[in-house]
Amino acid sequence: MNWDQIEGKWKQLKGNAKEQWGELTDDELDQASGKRDKLVGLVQERYGKAKSEAEKEVDSWLDQVS
Repeated sequence: MNWDQIEGKWKQLKGNAKEQWGELTDDELDQASGKRDKLVGLVQERYGKAKSEAEKEVDSWLDQVS
């Protein structure tokens, strides 16, 4: 699954993302709208991770939901 598909299915996948990153609010996940860069930024900010670490985590999550 690529990020265009993620954006199209975001409402279904949002719950899965919430399970992965429980500290993110529904509003924050709505703002991300399935966009990789926004999701990476939220994970980075909320969990205090380096950008590269947040990117790896988001990409790993994508592999799991694909």
